[in-house]
Amino acid sequence: MDGKGVSGEGGRQADTIGTPSATVSRSGQDMEATVVGKDRWEEIRQMRAAGHTISAIARATGLDRKTVRGCVRKTEWTPYRRGAPSETLLTAHQAWLVERAPQVRYSARILFQELRAVRGYTGGYDTVKQAVRPLRAEAAVAALPQCRFETGPGEQAQVDWGQIRVRFARGPVEVHVFVMTLGYSRRAYAEGFEHERLGSLLAAHEHAFEHFGGRCGEILYDRMRTVVLGSVDGTPRWNPTFDAFARHWGFMPRLCRPYRAQTKGKVESGVKYLKGNFVPGRVFRDLDDFNEQLCHWLGEVSDVRVHGTTHQRPIDRFAEEASALVASGSHASFLQVMVRDRVVASDWLVAIDSNRYSVPWRLIGQTVQVVRVGGVWQIRHRGELVAEHPVLAGRHHLSVWPEHGPGAVARNPRQRFAAPAAGPRPTPVADSVEVRDLALYEQLLEVGA
Repeated sequence: MDGKGVSGEGGRQADTIGTPSATVSRSGQDMEATVVGKDRWEEIRQMRAAGHTISAIARATGLDRKTVRGCVRKTEWTPYRRGAPSETLLTAHQAWLVERAPQVRYSARILFQELRAVRGYTGGYDTVKQAVRPLRAEAAVAALPQCRFETGPGEQAQVDWGQIRVRFARGPVEVHVFVMTLGYSRRAYAEGFEHERLGSLLAAHEHAFEHFGGRCGEILYDRMRTVVLGSVDGTPRWNPTFDAFARHWGFMPRLCRPYRAQTKGKVESGVKYLKGNFVPGRVFRDLDDFNEQLCHWLGEVSDVRVHGTTHQRPIDRFAEEASALVASGSHASFLQVMVRDRVVASDWLVAIDSNRYSVPWRLIGQTVQVVRVGGVWQIRHRGELVAEHPVLAGRHHLSVWPEHGPGAVARNPRQRFAAPAAGPRPTPVADSVEVRDLALYEQLLEVGA
């Protein structure tokens, strides 16, 4: 989604071999040889195989020609070693140091503090600092510009959030914009939300699938908490709801490497393009107006401009990609088939998406199942439908059916669990509540009286 004239995608994924955007300062005292990581070594070999000269590769990578020539000659990558290291008090902690250093952004001070506090290290700070230097240098070299990773039609999409400060009628507002960019055509879908919570993320995906008429085989993300909760032995620990969503739709989620979010440069460039091309000079009444104008901009500007990388219009390349997408038109919405368990609180309310809805008071403490059907929440207990409520917009609102309260139930035990009488249902009580104060409970007692 980046505009014409934007060089590369994500800042670090250059279109062609060009000038490096970062260099690593080093001295003979700090490094006896240039540190070349495995990814960098493979990249140099790929460049050479593609026909680039040693000098061209050296200019593109910022490395010395002798270093490039050495990488080309080596048939197998070997990590940098400073000769035969002598045993130090840090030697026993070396494996931990290599794993932990990227997690604290190669801070020797933090590593030293943790070694002393947790691992019983008795050595000095300078020893830790010397050990971290080559690790930091290797990471810096690995972050230099790379050859772009291109995908075929329908293979991959990339997802990201962007934050945009705009002015609504009520004043300045920060809008959270979801962007999904198709890797091959660069056609994009974007939508503004009030927040980046899981519900917004999943709804945005489904809207994007509808917009494109299908989905890619895999989708690339950075390590947002709504997608992944961490990792165990290098294996991602997915957010359970997001994992169920991915399985429901049948796509494979992929993660950027830690501290390498630029690997999803296609969509990051799209976010920058949207901020620079769509927002300037526009005024919006509210979020609905923002999304309405954004929808028009996607079709009238973004889809039909000549892309700065592919040199084609995204809508033209999409003609090739559309048939490769997995059709999603007949697929049921995950948000509408997802069953949620909720425990009924002592005020006979259940919380759903930051709003609260009443159920029969006899179910206090019981677990009920909630599912959305169109614009209605259906609440069941042991398979029996016990309550229905229109879906409330916004947050911190309340919907109470008077028939659910204890005062509306006959005292005769034979009638206590009877179904409500036939006829028009009373209008639910709805109110906007920020916190559960005494006024809320007084209102509930009035309803049940």
